[in-house]
Amino acid sequence: MEGRYCFSGISPFFVFEVQELGIIFMSDYNLTVGLGRRSYPIFIEDGAMEKIGFDLARRNIASRYVVIADDHVAKLYGSTLMTTLGNSGIKAELLTFPRGEVSKNLQVFSRLSSRLAQLGIDRTSGIIALGGGVTGDLAGFLAASYMRGIPFVQVPTTLLSQVDSSVGGKTGVDIPEGKNLVGAFYQPRAVYIDTAVLITLPVEELLGGIAEVIKYGVIWDYEFYCFMERNLDAILALEPSVIQQMVHSCCAIKAEVVAKDEREADLRRILNFGHTIGHAVEAASDYSLIHGHAVAIGMVAALRISVASGLCKRKEAGRVATLIHAFGLPTEIPEDMDRKRIKAYIKTDKKSVAGSVHYILPTSIGSVIISNEVTEEQVDTVLQR
Repeated sequence: MEGRYCFSGISPFFVFEVQELGIIFMSDYNLTVGLGRRSYPIFIEDGAMEKIGFDLARRNIASRYVVIADDHVAKLYGSTLMTTLGNSGIKAELLTFPRGEVSKNLQVFSRLSSRLAQLGIDRTSGIIALGGGVTGDLAGFLAASYMRGIPFVQVPTTLLSQVDSSVGGKTGVDIPEGKNLVGAFYQPRAVYIDTAVLITLPVEELLGGIAEVIKYGVIWDYEFYCFMERNLDAILALEPSVIQQMVHSCCAIKAEVVAKDEREADLRRILNFGHTIGHAVEAASDYSLIHGHAVAIGMVAALRISVASGLCKRKEAGRVATLIHAFGLPTEIPEDMDRKRIKAYIKTDKKSVAGSVHYILPTSIGSVIISNEVTEEQVDTVLQR
């Protein structure tokens, strides 16, 4: 196993205190992503949505804002957010786009850019990303690109975006050749997580977020993984205290990883466990398979490669696959999906280096390695299973 890297995390329940003083958010689950002068707070609280305007007014990040949301989320939470902004004396406009991964493209990006120009948005203005991962990626890339960069904040409304995509500064859009191949690393100025909004999530989207949560336990911390096993029913029931602790633990793990490797030079790659094959499966489905479900399939595929390579015990891998299945997530690639098309997408994976695809392979629950030694035969085996 020479030339590989091994990472494991211990105790995910570490607490980062928000450095800036204030009494607007008093949750025990607040934390900070430590990036020096570009550090930013993450506020996790049941009911946080109604406080955002007051906190933004205090921070004075921008002179005015444009709220970017898909048409579905805009109907659910657009009014609440616009009201809190208005009550705080903040001028804001709401721009929407059609819901779904199919809108995360250069055409929608171009239309939104034009609308910003038509509204007279300048470098003193800011963007608020209100929604799930698609919105955060699209709005974040818009903020990174418009006038070569204006500030933005994240207001994630799905479990997947709350535990993963809203933190860390990855932004971008899809092109026909692959997912997220055009984008930028661009950190938000703040992340506001209202766990109460999860009650409006469709079940499949909630489960999609849980796939990313399981990922954090597998790549970093055994104790957190056990927390997931013990609290399966409470998580599915959206018990507030359990959900807030779960979201905080995931954000804390990601914050630590991002602080050590912001631009995915090495360590941050472990956050892609399940994503190499998962992204390919998602793209090959023409995005009819939602991201979290594709990641669940990709995690099981990576576990099988790890077992076949002698890196992980079959019992350990089976334990993770059992938890994924227990949450109602898929573990197998749909039979009617074109395997050749999946392989083509794997080869264009943005994490490839000099044509070599890197896989994140567990050695045990809580520890993984980064490997570029997975053979084509091993990939074929898990694809044809």
